[in-house]
Amino acid sequence: MNKINLLVESILAAGVVALFVLFFTVNPWAKKAGEAVEAQGELLPIAIVNTDSILLHYTLAVESSEKLQSQYEESMVKLDDRAKAFQKEYESFQQDVLNFQKKVEAGAFLSRERAESEQSRLQKKEQQLMVKQQDLENLRQKLSNDFMAQQSELTQQLQDSVQAYLRELNSDGRYHLILNDAVLLNKTAGYDITNEVIEGLNARYQK
Repeated sequence: MNKINLLVESILAAGVVALFVLFFTVNPWAKKAGEAVEAQGELLPIAIVNTDSILLHYTLAVESSEKLQSQYEESMVKLDDRAKAFQKEYESFQQDVLNFQKKVEAGAFLSRERAESEQSRLQKKEQQLMVKQQDLENLRQKLSNDFMAQQSELTQQLQDSVQAYLRELNSDGRYHLILNDAVLLNKTAGYDITNEVIEGLNARYQK
């Protein structure tokens, strides 16, 4: 009986030793953990771009924006010239009104009809000046609205151009996601491809 117990204990002990050896030499969980750590060190198939930076350094965007700005400034200069001309005309009108009042007070008009005729002329001139002033204000507002509309249209065109390039860049599916840096709260180094996109856009624009 004792011999049987001793034999059983010997077999169990050998089995325990074999399990320990197997666990520490071929540990499947240890291998999987190592693979997970290695995967954590790799970059995910995600890219980040800063569209604001792209629009600031994309040659087409810079040139188009400068052209639009230049056109707007030229229009504003012409408007300012018209405003200055209007101001001189209005000051001349004010002087005519002042002279008319002095003549009336001095009784310088030879007839009542002559005074009424001059008064009618000044009234018509005043109405014309009011129309010109309103036209200038309307033109100023129109130029401002047109500039904002053109700027918005240009921004949309440039964004479409950037998106088209990103689709071309990612035609091989290397990135599962391409995100805009403007909506990110935090990011890890290595995902930003903004400079690469800018270089690619400018190279394509130069062709």
